[in-house]
Amino acid sequence: MWALVLLPLFLALGGAVGLWAVFAIAVSNNSVNLTEEFPYISTCGSYTPQSCAFSQICNICCFLAMWIVVIRYQQILDLGGGRHANTASLVLGFISSIGISVLGNFQQSVAKSVHLLGAFLAFFFGLAYFWVQVWLTYRAEPSQDRRWLGPLRVIFCSICSGFVLAMAILYNTGNRSASAVCEWVLVMSFFALFSTFAAEFRLIDCHRLTVQNRGTAQTQNNCYCHVLLSL
Repeated sequence: MWALVLLPLFLALGGAVGLWAVFAIAVSNNSVNLTEEFPYISTCGSYTPQSCAFSQICNICCFLAMWIVVIRYQQILDLGGGRHANTASLVLGFISSIGISVLGNFQQSVAKSVHLLGAFLAFFFGLAYFWVQVWLTYRAEPSQDRRWLGPLRVIFCSICSGFVLAMAILYNTGNRSASAVCEWVLVMSFFALFSTFAAEFRLIDCHRLTVQNRGTAQTQNNCYCHVLLSL
C-alpha cells in the first residue's frame, strides 16, 4: 500500500513546513525579535495568532506519529524480530507522541512547567524510541534497505543525541540563541528520522480483514487483522 509511504513523508514535510510557517508569522508580527536573540520554537508559538496554528500542528504531528509507531510495531511483529524491544519501542513512541501534544497545547507563556514536561517526553523518549528502531533495523528480518537505512538512522540519532545535550548545556549556561538553534536542528532531525519509515512502509502490500466462520474451532466469533509483507 503506497499510501502508507506518504504517511511518514507527510509528517516530516508537513511538520517542518508548519513550524517554519509559525516562525515566519512570529517574525512578521514582531512576536520575536531576531536582533535580540534567535527564538525557540516554543517562543514562536507562544503568542497569538500563531499559537493556534502551533497547537494544531503539534496535535496533527502527535496523531501521525502515533499512527506510524503502531504500523511500525505491527510490521516488526509480523517479521518476528526483537519482540521485547518492539514492545518497548511502542511504549516509548506513544509517550513521545503524547509529549508533542502536551508541549503544543500548554504554551510556555501560560504553563511553562507543563510545557517543559511535554518537551522532555517528546525529545528524550523520542530519542530513545529511534535508538531502539536502529537496533530493530538490524534485528528484523533482512531487507534490501538495511545496508543504507541502518547507517542513516545511526547518523541522525547521533545528531539528535548531540544536539539535545548541547541544547540543555547551552540553555543552562545562558546561551539562549545557540540553544534555540540546537532545538531547531534537533526537531528537523527528528522529522528526518520519521521520513525514513517510508522505505520500510513501501514493503507493506495490503491490509486484509478476515472474519472467521462461527463453526471454526478455536477462532469462533474472532476477528483479526494482519499485514502481508513482501521483502
